[in-house]
Amino acid sequence: MGVLSLAQALELAEQQQLDLVEVSPTAVPPVCRIMDYGKFKYQQSKKLQEAKKKQVHVLLKEVKLRPKTDSHDLEFKINNVKRFLEEGNKAKITLVFRGREITHMDVGRAVIERVAKELQDVCVIENQPRVEGRNMYMIVAPKPKK
Repeated sequence: MGVLSLAQALELAEQQQLDLVEVSPTAVPPVCRIMDYGKFKYQQSKKLQEAKKKQVHVLLKEVKLRPKTDSHDLEFKINNVKRFLEEGNKAKITLVFRGREITHMDVGRAVIERVAKELQDVCVIENQPRVEGRNMYMIVAPKPKK
């Protein structure tokens, strides 16, 4: 509509039973639009809701192991981790040392390396095995899809 005075713009908006909305206040002269502001806000909220629906929430699932975990139980836990990764979640594999087990870190490292070897085809190791207190942990994420 071109450059109008504020009074003219307000009068035009009132005639059309719409609102005068300032779009760019920093421009010289300021840019305004005549529109139904309530409808505009409603459409914005709907767009936001749609965007939230399409978001993917990645959870961090945890599996706890011990250095003396039997091979069958270990395979069961590895299958759980694979399932978590297929669902698109990350997995934290925690190896808990109790009592004097902490003196045999090599046994724990062998267990966690076995888990990493079993999972190498379905995951990417995000955090290498790290010791924190009496726990050794490793975080794995699903391989990116091509």
